[in-house]
Amino acid sequence: MRRGRTFEADALATRVRKAITRHSMKWLRNINTMQDPKEAWAKVREVTRGTSRGSGHQPAGITAQVLNDHYAAISTDADYRAPKPKVTVTDRRWFSTEMDIFRLLDTLKPTATGLDGIPAWFLRLGAPIFAAPLCQLFNQSLATGTVPSQWKTAVITPVAKVPRPTKPSDYRPISVTPVLSRLLEKLIVRRYIYPLLRQPSTALTPRIPLTVYRYF
Repeated sequence: MRRGRTFEADALATRVRKAITRHSMKWLRNINTMQDPKEAWAKVREVTRGTSRGSGHQPAGITAQVLNDHYAAISTDADYRAPKPKVTVTDRRWFSTEMDIFRLLDTLKPTATGLDGIPAWFLRLGAPIFAAPLCQLFNQSLATGTVPSQWKTAVITPVAKVPRPTKPSDYRPISVTPVLSRLLEKLIVRRYIYPLLRQPSTALTPRIPLTVYRYF
């Protein structure tokens, strides 16, 4: 590069960068990241590391059951004990209203479908009908401090963290829980966690045992 032509070099580098970005976007445009995250991550690895499809290393002895046992072991708290049933009256201030649940459903963005097979678009379109029963279900879950077992079951897709995985810990678990489970998590975070973080001294302190909401 000749002296004094740095601006031309910068302009050329910008054009090259934009061309690469357009090429990569066109290449990834037809991939459904919500329904097939494994394919999306494979394409990302091809772009970042230059590997081709099908060149991934499949280690011997790593099966679906081995990965399932590994993820279950690292996600389970051996010291967890279920809380005793409550004998006091639940404070109504803890509960959400039908309008709160309607807003959650009405603003639901496209997201991956969980094991229950209920898609986000279906819940969003049926928000006026689903708001009332879901509000009662969410409030019952908060009052009793339990989560339905169906909402704690996730679809896990293992994605390799290293080019040549050799053990279960070399795979990153991409888990997809049901949409309703994620809505309940969002409700708890927005209604209880965030107020306590913003104003710990004046916020309404929930008496709900949040430790119960461990998705094991």
